[in-house]
Amino acid sequence: MARPPLTLAALATAAVPGLEVRAVRAHSRKSHGAFDAVLLRSTDNRMLVLRVPRSQAAESEQSADLVALRALTAGIRSRLPFAMPEFVGQAPVDGTRAVVTTFLPGAVRSADELTEHDGIATSVGLALAAVHALPTGFIADAGLTRQTADESHDAVVELIDRAADTGHLPAALLRRWEEATDDAALWRFRPTVVNGALAADSLLVDGDAVTGLVGWSALAQGDPARDLHWLLTSRGAAAERALDAYFGARSGEADGHLPQRALLYGELELARWLLHGVEVRDDAIIADAVGLLDGLVESVHDRSSEPLSPETGPILTVGDVERLLDETPRDGLPREAGASLLTDSYDFSDLERREAGERDTAPFDATAPIPLDLSDWGDASPAPAETAEGQRDAAAGSDAATDAQARRNAASS
Repeated sequence: MARPPLTLAALATAAVPGLEVRAVRAHSRKSHGAFDAVLLRSTDNRMLVLRVPRSQAAESEQSADLVALRALTAGIRSRLPFAMPEFVGQAPVDGTRAVVTTFLPGAVRSADELTEHDGIATSVGLALAAVHALPTGFIADAGLTRQTADESHDAVVELIDRAADTGHLPAALLRRWEEATDDAALWRFRPTVVNGALAADSLLVDGDAVTGLVGWSALAQGDPARDLHWLLTSRGAAAERALDAYFGARSGEADGHLPQRALLYGELELARWLLHGVEVRDDAIIADAVGLLDGLVESVHDRSSEPLSPETGPILTVGDVERLLDETPRDGLPREAGASLLTDSYDFSDLERREAGERDTAPFDATAPIPLDLSDWGDASPAPAETAEGQRDAAAGSDAATDAQARRNAASS
C-alpha cells in the first residue's frame, strides 16, 4: 500500500535537518511504481524529491544510485553540459530508508521525439559524448564496476546463450547475433565512463536542449555503445544527426564499430525481455517478447534493419591508415604511383576533416570511418604451385573458400 504524501513529507523533515515543507504532491517520474515518491517545496523555495523503495530490487537500485551520485564529485559534474540530482539526506523507515535528492526540472520525451529534428538531436548527441569523455579514474576510486572490451563481449555471448536456451529465440536471430560476437573487429574499443542504464526517459529536456540526466545506478566503465542502443533503434528523422554530433564531440575517440554494437545492444533488449518473462514465469511477457523477436526477424529478412557485422573488412580511422602507410614496405613503388593509388579512391581532405571532428550532414554509413581492405599490402605474392599436386591443392583451397563464402551469403540472406 502506497504511503500518503503527508507521511512522506514528515519523513523528509526527519531526513533533512531544518527542512520546512511548504507544499507536497505525489511524484512518479521514472519510478514505474517501484518507489513511493513525493515532490516537495520547502519554505526557502527548494524543490526536492523523496523516494522510499517498495521492493528489494528498488532498494538495491537506490543504493547503487547513491554510490554513483557521491562518486560524481563537483569537479566531475562541471565537465557535463547538464545537471544531475544531488543527495540531500536520508532517514530509516520500515526496514529500508527514505532518500531525499534535489529535483531536476525538465520534460521527458520518447526516443522518437528526442530525434525528431536537428536541434534536439544534436543536444542529445553532445550530452552522451560528454558522459563518455569523462576521466575514468574516479570509477575505480569509487569501487564501481570496470568492464574490459573482452568482458563486454563475453557478457553478450552469455546473454545470447541464455536466450537460446529458452527455446524461444528464432534461429535467424541467433545466427545474426553469433556472427556479430564472432567478429573480433567489432569488439576492439576503449572502455569509457558509461551511465549503463541510459534510455530516452533518462534525459530531461527544455525546448531543444538536454538539461538533466537522472538514473545513475549502473554508472561504470564499459562499452560506450551500451548508452546508445536506444538511439540506434529510434525512428526520429534526425537520429543520424544525433550520432553525427556524438562522433564530432568525441574527436576521433569513438571507434568506428560503435554503431553496430549499439544496434546489437538494442536488439538484445528483446532477449532481456524474454528472459525476464521466463524468470517470472509470465506467459504474457514471454508471448510479447516472442512477437517482438519475430518482428525483428522480418526486418532483418527484408533488410530494413542495418547489418551488425560489416563484410567489408576492418574499419580504420585516418590515423590507422596513415600508420599502416608508414609501416608498409614500398621500396619498389615510385612516389607518384603510390599517391595516385590512394587519391584515386579516397578523398583524404574529407578524412582529415572527420578526424578533426568536422561532421557533414550525411547518411548513417558516413558517420563511421572509411573501410579499407589492406590485406594484400606489403605481402609478397604467393609462390605458384610447382607440381601438379600443388596445383590441385591450390584449386581445392580456392573451391573451399568459394563454398564457404556462398554459405555465408546464404546465411546473411
